[in-house]
Amino acid sequence: MKLIPLAFDSMGVRSMATYVETKDVRVLIDPGAALGPRRYGLPPAREEYEELERSVSRIREYAVKSDILTISHYHYDHHDPDAGFYDGKVVYAKDRLHDINKSQKERGRHFEETVKDRCELVYADGKEFRHGDTVIKFSPPFPHGSERTRLGYVIMTTIDDGSGRVLHASDVSGPVYEKAADYIISENPYTAIIDGPATIFLGWKMSYDDLKRAEKNLLRIIKETDAEIILDHHLLRDLKYRERLKRVYEHENVRSAAEYLGTENNMLEARRRDLWGK
Repeated sequence: MKLIPLAFDSMGVRSMATYVETKDVRVLIDPGAALGPRRYGLPPAREEYEELERSVSRIREYAVKSDILTISHYHYDHHDPDAGFYDGKVVYAKDRLHDINKSQKERGRHFEETVKDRCELVYADGKEFRHGDTVIKFSPPFPHGSERTRLGYVIMTTIDDGSGRVLHASDVSGPVYEKAADYIISENPYTAIIDGPATIFLGWKMSYDDLKRAEKNLLRIIKETDAEIILDHHLLRDLKYRERLKRVYEHENVRSAAEYLGTENNMLEARRRDLWGK
């Protein structure tokens, strides 16, 4: 099994785009990337736009050669409804009618209308599909963060070809929710790609209690699985992310997507104030 993180917050953009290739099938998970519109009261800096252009180009390159595209939810850093690379693909996507909030329901409708005649669009919540010896499994919907969130729901993706098992846990923000952590543990992945807690919102949209829950859940996942953990996305928008989760980072099997690729973190949004100052 081949695993390639294509675009992540540790690589300079808001994204969790990931390419997985088995002997049977080529899969691109969450083929979208975006920039935070405001940070520190500032719009994106030039360096962020340049990295976004590179990331979108890289996603397009891998999407074209993929057989399957998956979409965990309808935020624009996880899908691009106007991209041209859906043609002729199988697209496994979050159900746009059930377990979804108003905003994402409308975006899901737009996505369906845009691509339904160009691809095989399948709503995948809680379903499992076999391609040769490769099984692609989707979780039931889980909250986009805590169970109190108004941001809707996401589905996780597991790809298992018998020799490797990758789980992609998009926008679970920790996971904060214990049942989301239970699901990750039950899948027993070899590699778990997890959206870390949104600590830039501590004391506002994210409580300190929820941060403690996220840390506890991550420590459970580390203890109860032997998974290599790629922890990224919301968490890597905070320059102090390692301080927020000190106990988690005592474990050597926890890395960002950039570190997994053997490169340094390039946290452009978190450094936006400095970029504008420069």
